[in-house]
Amino acid sequence: MSVRAIRGAIQVEANTTDSIFKGVRELLSEILTSNNLSPADVISVLFTASPDLNATFPAAAAREVGFESVPLICAVEIDVPGALDRTIRVMVHVETALSSSQIAHIYLHGAKSLRRDIAQ
Repeated sequence: MSVRAIRGAIQVEANTTDSIFKGVRELLSEILTSNNLSPADVISVLFTASPDLNATFPAAAAREVGFESVPLICAVEIDVPGALDRTIRVMVHVETALSSSQIAHIYLHGAKSLRRDIAQ
């Protein structure tokens, strides 16, 4: 087993608790499914949110989908002019037998534009 980092991002519909929770659930679910992982394989998760998302903590949504025992932290993304708005980014640290080239990094909805080279 190796420790790997998985990147991902999602653009959510609005700065509401419901929209942020829905987006985080969708993003984490897709990361786990695409990489054949469960929350037990996750070491930690770093969330960033664009400065316009402040209705709730993205980590609070993760707690509701099986990440109760996983160390989580949230931060605000750098406020770069012209950056994609309403965006939640993650870096998920996992234990996995996958090689770094086998890891699926997940970019959903408008966030696909952030990494066209690896987005689905």
